Amino acid sequence: MDASIMDGKDLSTGAVSAVRNIANPVKLARLVMEKTPHCFLTGEGAGKFAAEMGIPEVAMEELITERSKKQLEKEKHGNGAERSDYPKNSAGTVGAVALDSKGNVAYATSTGGIVNKMVGRVGDSPCVGSGGYADSNIGAISTTGHGESILKVNLARLTLFHMEQGKTVEEAADLSLGYMKSKIKGLGGLILISKTGDWVAKWTSTSMPWAAAKDNKLHVGLDLGDTTITDLP
Repeated sequence: MDASIMDGKDLSTGAVSAVRNIANPVKLARLVMEKTPHCFLTGEGAGKFAAEMGIPEVAMEELITERSKKQLEKEKHGNGAERSDYPKNSAGTVGAVALDSKGNVAYATSTGGIVNKMVGRVGDSPCVGSGGYADSNIGAISTTGHGESILKVNLARLTLFHMEQGKTVEEAADLSLGYMKSKIKGLGGLILISKTGDWVAKWTSTSMPWAAAKDNKLHVGLDLGDTTITDLP
């Protein structure tokens, strides 16, 4: 599994890739950010650091489901890991962005990667600038979708670049996702929040489950044009 996290206040960041037997790799990524002089740990080194930090291991069988095994078998008969237009490739990605009362932003992204991937493959989620980015002078973003496509265009930083040029969150999201789709036929999605609290959830894949909380209102959606707003308790 792979994960990354970033504090927009001072651009502190932590990331891990190719870690196993850990229930919440984003917690390990945060420890990399807070407890080491480094930004990124991978594989055996990340596992050793997790043990040193007291992160409990989870039995491998607890992280395997029948649904996932069936999906893997299905993909083995096709080329799912090579296709840039396969929306289910990012089904295991979870991301979050936040703006606090002091005006600071942050992001976190965590994933199990694409189905039927090569051993050692790392996608966009742990890569700062692709899987996410946070700068309190601009905003914060977390991305999902076809990792190889997202890496090629640096989707997260590209979106914030458009915001730096004066684009709204809607415009910036449309421009970056549109560029990835037109340039390399890559599909994906993102959640984005500006330093002033404007936010958007956008995607070019079939659907993307998302939720946002602001001013005691909860906004949730899955398909285009499908948004439900309820009061937070």
